[in-house]
Amino acid sequence: MSRICVPVCARAIDEMRDAVERAAEVADIIELRLDCLDDVDAAERVMDHARLFGRPLILTLRSAEQGGHSSIDYKSRRQFWSSLRPPATDCFVDLEYDLVQDLSSAVSMQLDADWKQVICSHHDFKVVPPELDRIYERMTATPAGIIKIAAQANDAIDCLPILRLLERARKENRELIAIAMGPAGIMTRVLGPSRGSFLTYGSLDDENATAPGQLTARELRDVYRIERIDSETEVMGIVGNPVSQSLSPLMHNAAFAAANLNAVYLPFQTQDVTEFLRRMVHPKTREIAWNLRGLSVTIPHKSTVMPLLDWIDETAKEIGAVNTIIVRDDQLHGYNTDGSGFIAPLLNRFGSVRYVRCAVIGAGGAARAACWALIKEGASVDLFARNVDRAATTANDSGVPCRELSEADFTGFDIVINATPLGMSGATRGMTPATAAQLQGVRLAYDLVYNPIETVFLREARAAGCDTLTGIEMLIAQAAEQFRLWTGKEPDLEVMRDAALSLI
Repeated sequence: MSRICVPVCARAIDEMRDAVERAAEVADIIELRLDCLDDVDAAERVMDHARLFGRPLILTLRSAEQGGHSSIDYKSRRQFWSSLRPPATDCFVDLEYDLVQDLSSAVSMQLDADWKQVICSHHDFKVVPPELDRIYERMTATPAGIIKIAAQANDAIDCLPILRLLERARKENRELIAIAMGPAGIMTRVLGPSRGSFLTYGSLDDENATAPGQLTARELRDVYRIERIDSETEVMGIVGNPVSQSLSPLMHNAAFAAANLNAVYLPFQTQDVTEFLRRMVHPKTREIAWNLRGLSVTIPHKSTVMPLLDWIDETAKEIGAVNTIIVRDDQLHGYNTDGSGFIAPLLNRFGSVRYVRCAVIGAGGAARAACWALIKEGASVDLFARNVDRAATTANDSGVPCRELSEADFTGFDIVINATPLGMSGATRGMTPATAAQLQGVRLAYDLVYNPIETVFLREARAAGCDTLTGIEMLIAQAAEQFRLWTGKEPDLEVMRDAALSLI
């Protein structure tokens, strides 16, 4: 059973009441973060209001050291819990380990609650501690009915001890909430309930997250379809660093849902892709039992993964990068769908690009895939780069001339492609590799940046009278080919497109 707990955090009573009403629409359980309230004495009034919505409650008065929003000291928290009279049913109390020890052993000031309804919690906002099992054993020695351990994951492989702890708790018939916090720990929030976690946490919205890496409750339900995940669910995902801005989870999960597949697509943020593949992916060495079927690979790992694979498709070898991995029997097979994804929108537009003169701007993997695909289709290609030395390998391997972008004159070119990150949301948003004056006479400007859809480069191109093609087209085309490789089925392209556009 997948339970989603929505934490409610607000300073004023009325604000918390409003938040409770919103939470009741998407939550299985509502957590009242009493440490957020300016007036903690109003806790019982908030609790009485929350009970009107028929959802089980978790009452939490978190210490600042454990991630709380209040400076209330230990003595005051101890007094608060000793005097509180929570309902006998459908109400849990979340206490830090030191309070559990104190209130379960004190002669006076004992907790007036069923200990089966007590959550004994521990948080580490820096790392997943190496002594995780010892922490768990100390907590299970208390009378608390439920154990909660949340620790910061700084890499996807940090999720391994969290997932192993869930397996241990299931074997020992213990109720456990185990979560790896941060972007690198998202898999534990999505897969946790199917692996025995008592619940998972989902925020009301992005602005109301109460812990790092917390997804919204609607994302858990609508994007990841958490209620349908079980031990047979096929797992796919994107491995890179960072991956939090990727649209791939939206597109692939929507496509899985449309095809009625028991599959989920997750973000895997990792710095050390070698250890990630060894410890979590390769069937011969991985330390986790899961139905992992494939991966998308993004920056900066597309070349790094190649020596780690058992077999690589010729196209990926020629491009010099892998962006798709399939787990096949006991092997990892690598492919590249960037080239085919890049060229498909051009062929849809022109039918053929044979003898068409193309300028590719860039020096990295996207430029390399673009050059490869254009040459394969018989186009004439010139490479332009801000750093010619950095682009030299791509130019030499592709057999194309390379020139300084600062000296670019695109007169006589039919198509100009931006394969740089210039214009992407973030630090380079508002920048462009070419101006309207430089693009005069060009037939088509193709921007591989997809977020935002309307880049400065495309605006400059339209001002010069060019037709345009957005990066969303390549994104969908390469993702569709990945879907085919993993599932053997044809994806619904419009579903993928709608999902991608919903976030841009």
